[in-house]
Amino acid sequence: MTFATLGLIDPLLRSLEKLGYQTPTPVQAQAIPAVLAGRDLMAAAQTGTGKTAGFALPLLQLLAMEGPKVSANSVRALILVPTRELAEQVHEAVRQYAENLPLRTYAVYGGVSINPQMMKLRSGVDLLVATPGRLLDLFRQNALKFNQLQTLVLDEADRMLDLGFSEELANIYKALPKKRQTLLFSATFSDDIRLLAGQMLNDPLSIEVSPRNVAANTVKQWVVTVDKKRKPELFVHLMRKGKWKQVLVFAKTRNGVDALVEKLQGLGINADGIHGDKPQATRQSALDRFKLSEVQILVATDVAARGLDIEDLPLVVNFDLPIVAEDYIHRIGRTGRAGSTGEAISLVCADEVNLLSAIEMLTRQTLKRQNEPDFEPEHRVPDTDASGQVIKKPKKPKKPKASGGGGKRNLGKWVDSGEASPPEPSVKPVRKVPVFNTGPRKRKP
Repeated sequence: MTFATLGLIDPLLRSLEKLGYQTPTPVQAQAIPAVLAGRDLMAAAQTGTGKTAGFALPLLQLLAMEGPKVSANSVRALILVPTRELAEQVHEAVRQYAENLPLRTYAVYGGVSINPQMMKLRSGVDLLVATPGRLLDLFRQNALKFNQLQTLVLDEADRMLDLGFSEELANIYKALPKKRQTLLFSATFSDDIRLLAGQMLNDPLSIEVSPRNVAANTVKQWVVTVDKKRKPELFVHLMRKGKWKQVLVFAKTRNGVDALVEKLQGLGINADGIHGDKPQATRQSALDRFKLSEVQILVATDVAARGLDIEDLPLVVNFDLPIVAEDYIHRIGRTGRAGSTGEAISLVCADEVNLLSAIEMLTRQTLKRQNEPDFEPEHRVPDTDASGQVIKKPKKPKKPKASGGGGKRNLGKWVDSGEASPPEPSVKPVRKVPVFNTGPRKRKP
């Protein structure tokens, strides 16, 4: 199969030839004809399998061949993405694909001045890539109209529909035309997201080119157990032992990113960090320098977990496990892309055992464990398996004290010294699912 057999026009084929694209990936082979046919689509595929081209190529062809010329302050196709970095990356891919087409494309996102974006939109844009917050700002300031909108794409759809974006999405949906094509693309779709998508799409075609919520088999994964306070020390040890050249590291919090970067820089290691509190120009500069191998270690929150394409990245390290299990798949998907191999190491302490269990249950595999000599944890990490169970070994009964009474006082309650403490409950984050009142939908002829 070739891109020509999928029905793409010659200007797009010339762009793909220049970029070195030869054979469509499975998600591209299924998605491109469906989008060209005007179908609503829900596509799930492992990260790094070419989802962006799967929706961008047919979308550009539809814009080039159908519909009126774009009006002032209007947009004909809209791609929503969760992060600023992903907006830049998706738009760069779109720009390359559209090189031989008479179309105007642009990207808008927060963290930079809104005025140049408002000026750019005055002449209208055929295809706009946007983050939800900045899109709403532009719409509310009358810098953007949706009356000509033909197609809406949600890239990384599960995160876009997650709690953090539900209010923005609800407000955007109120402003969009009811009659439109809607495309959802992501590496993972939870059951409640699939239920919600049923309210948004009109007779959608569902595409799954790989098992749901499974990490790419090109990535070798394992866990190193360690006490929480020794994680920075272990990371430096492993980096020097393995002679790591380029590593993307994920930390749970912004403060955790800053603390690790400061420690690494203090040891003379070329490191930088990105998170939501940093200005966009600073974030983009750090990412660009990392891609050029000018930065050895890039530490990031999950702002870098979605969609970012870093060519030939050999290693991802989870300094902290993610709160949401699905984010683990996206994190390690930054390596092992486009058929290349990669490695993903997770540094896990005892209080992360429930997070580890959730990841293994989601991915349906028990991650291989190893202890690093001299870093064996004092607080043992209980065993886990892919069933989602935390396997706790029975505690040895305590020997009775020789004197001084048979118990101890604990917050006013007498507890027998041989009585084991109850296990901590497993707490899962609560996801609120927004409900969109889309009204009656007109079916396409």
